[in-house]
Amino acid sequence: MERPVEPVPAAEAAPAPAVSLAGAPTELTDPRVITILSTEHWSLLTARSLVYNEMFTRGGMFLTLLSASLLALGFVYQGGGGGPEFLGVVVAVLALDLFVGLATLGRIMSASSEEFRALQATARIRHAYLEIAPFVAPYLSTATTDDSDSVLEAYGQSLDEAGLLLNIGHGLTTMPGMIGVLVAALAGALAGSITVALGGDARLALVLGVASGIAALLALMAYAVRTFSSLNAFTEVRFPRTPPTVNPPR
Repeated sequence: MERPVEPVPAAEAAPAPAVSLAGAPTELTDPRVITILSTEHWSLLTARSLVYNEMFTRGGMFLTLLSASLLALGFVYQGGGGGPEFLGVVVAVLALDLFVGLATLGRIMSASSEEFRALQATARIRHAYLEIAPFVAPYLSTATTDDSDSVLEAYGQSLDEAGLLLNIGHGLTTMPGMIGVLVAALAGALAGSITVALGGDARLALVLGVASGIAALLALMAYAVRTFSSLNAFTEVRFPRTPPTVNPPR
């Protein structure tokens, strides 16, 4: 008569092989890594495309409203011949345009911050590509490190090489810079219109308008610099650019 096989105690049982969580890849040489990185890369490209579309759509809406409101003021002036009532309409219309301009500028600057983060994330993915295949480095023309200077090179700008005036000039040619100039001009025009509506002299209105426009432009530039500085300060740099080594003199 055969004896029944006794179960093996739990303490003597062979340990189960270690398995990674959900079968996730554990190193960059895993073939699944390329699929994951490529999917993330395309997601970032889609996000940048959406940001671009929103920026240009917001800017176009603001320019359309501004041109339409100025055209409407021309029709009102021709129909009523000016007067105190016309000045009240001018102040109201310019105040509305200024509000829409500030809202548009705020959203465009937020979208610019989102684009910067997408560019930084794309640079990290390129860094992973280089770790997988270092020999492709000569064929990559965009940043593979995620520090701010490397990311800004995508716009043809470098904080180290360019001077202050060159950086300011470059900023004024961008979408936020252009909208900021128009918003500052609206602030100056509104200040001048309010001065005239309150019975002030035309020269005083001109001086106050120019001063208010310049002050508004400087304030918007300071706000833009502060926004970018805070973004740069609170952004984690995972793969900074390695400074070139300098051989000590013999």
